[in-house]
Amino acid sequence: MPQYDFDGKVVAITGAASGIGRATARKFAAAGASVVVADIDLEGAHETVAMITDAGGVASAVHVDVADSASVKAMVDATVSMYGGLDIAHNNAGIVGAGANIADMPDETWERGIAVMLSGVFYGIKHEVPAMLARGGGAIVNTSSGAGLIGFPGMANYVAAKHGVIGLTKTAALEYITQGIRINAICPGTARSRMVDEWINGSAEAEAQVAALHPIGRIADADEIAEAVLWLASPASSFVVGVAMPIDGGYTLP
Repeated sequence: MPQYDFDGKVVAITGAASGIGRATARKFAAAGASVVVADIDLEGAHETVAMITDAGGVASAVHVDVADSASVKAMVDATVSMYGGLDIAHNNAGIVGAGANIADMPDETWERGIAVMLSGVFYGIKHEVPAMLARGGGAIVNTSSGAGLIGFPGMANYVAAKHGVIGLTKTAALEYITQGIRINAICPGTARSRMVDEWINGSAEAEAQVAALHPIGRIADADEIAEAVLWLASPASSFVVGVAMPIDGGYTLP
C-alpha cells in the first residue's frame, strides 16, 4: 500500500460512522491528518473517533444531516473552528432505500434519495470550497457509485443521484481547479459496509449473487475503496481533475 503523509492537514468526511467513510477516516488519521468524522449517526461517528484516537490519531465527531444545507455549513464551520481550516473533504454520505420500479416508487423515496445523495454533495462542495480557498486550495473527493455509470432497475433514485454526482463533480472541478481545488469522484462497486450488510440481510445466497455481479468474484473491503480516496486527495494525483474513477472489480466493464 502507498504511504501517505497528511501531517498538518484537516479532513472532513461525511457518512463516516461506518463503511467506506469510516475506513477513509481511519486511513487519513493514520497518515497524520486531523479528521472530522461527520454523520447523522452521531453514536457511530463517536465509535469511529474512538478507533482513531485509540490508535493515536486525532479526530472529532460532528453531527450532520447532509440533506440540510445549514447543517452542512455548520459542520464545515465546526471543522474550521476546531482545527483552523479545511484542506480535504470526502463527501460520502449515502442511503439505500426500498427498491421499486419508477411507476411504483413513492415520491418521498425519490425525493429523499436525491436530497441525501445529490443535494448532499452539492451542499458539501458549496460550503467546503470557501474554507479551502481560505487555505489556498485543497482536494474534494465525492462518492458516486458504479451505479453512477450504468443503469440498475428498481433503484431510479439511487442511480439518478449517483449519475448526478458525476456531473456535479465535473462541473465543480472546472469551476475551481484554477483556484487550487482539485475535485474528483470515486465510483465504488459493492463494498463491505453497514448499508450493504443491511441490504444483503445475512443471506449467503444474496451475497453470492452480489459478488457474482463483479468479474473479480467478490465484494470489496472498504479499505480498498479508501485507498483510492487517499490517492485522489494526495499530491500523487496532482494532475487528476474531474475524474469519475471506477473501483468496482470490473462491474462496469462493457
